[in-house]
Amino acid sequence: EVQLQASGGGLVQAGGSLRLSCVASGFDFDDIAIGWFRQFPGKGREGVGCVGSEDITATWYSDSVKGRFTVARDNAKDTVYLQMNNLKPEDTAVYYCYARRVTGSVSWGQGTQVTVSS
Repeated sequence: EVQLQASGGGLVQAGGSLRLSCVASGFDFDDIAIGWFRQFPGKGREGVGCVGSEDITATWYSDSVKGRFTVARDNAKDTVYLQMNNLKPEDTAVYYCYARRVTGSVSWGQGTQVTVSS
């Protein structure tokens, strides 16, 4: 069974930082692209960023987070991180990690709430 377990969300003041983690299980972790989306209240999901693998060239960031957020993977721990710096109230959302296989199939983790107060 594949599973993506996200953690690290919380409440932070504007200008602060948070680091989200997502542990993957049931995957060949080295072979998947892995990253983050977010969902604003009452809206659809928006891509945040992703890091590829040796087989998947898929590293990208949303323009809205470039220079502030960093996605990093630790293949030894089957974990992907989202380091979020200089957070803004408009970053308030539920953050989801996802994994994409070479076949194109995608798996989603449960969300973690990030709330940025002004």
